[in-house]
Amino acid sequence: MDYSVAIGTLKESDRLLASLIDTIGECKLDTVQQTGDLFYSLSRSIIYQQLSGKAAAAIHSRFLDLYSHTPTPEAILQTPDEILRGVGISRPKIAYLQDLAQKTIAGLPTITELELMEDEAIVQTLTPVKGVGRWTVEMLLIFRLHRWDVLPVDDLGIKAGIRRLYSLPELPDKKTVAIYGKKWKPYCTIACWYLWRSLELN
Repeated sequence: MDYSVAIGTLKESDRLLASLIDTIGECKLDTVQQTGDLFYSLSRSIIYQQLSGKAAAAIHSRFLDLYSHTPTPEAILQTPDEILRGVGISRPKIAYLQDLAQKTIAGLPTITELELMEDEAIVQTLTPVKGVGRWTVEMLLIFRLHRWDVLPVDDLGIKAGIRRLYSLPELPDKKTVAIYGKKWKPYCTIACWYLWRSLELN
């Protein structure tokens, strides 16, 4: 995917971000894009919530093994809670997965239908699902729907990246994150990718 126009715009609008972009190099956001239908994507996000990446990946892998790597809403609703507990999913998350399954069967949009919707409309459509908040939908927008102007103001990694880049004394609140984000429009997603990567630098 060609990010050259986005990179050029970001570098012109933010001198410190430009320096970070030069340090990290080519944007590789497209290499971490997710696949699968909406149920797969949101169930993965629910399982990953509030866990380290390694722990979440292990639990998600065991979860997929229950369904030959293709979980369906119907299969989830037929699975006893104790089976899901047995692969490491907490009771609240089991309730979230069951609510997601029920709402999917009742008629949540497909990925194809979501692709035709505006970002905020997608947020409003999906957040009634238990356990699916704005941040979860924003991750879907970034990593599944390839939206280029998403700014997750509550994301701890984004806050930490901004604090580091701009030498702030403490983590910024979401209002401050939004102020910085105004400089990055309409390519906030690309800026966020660089902020996340900045946390991996020494």
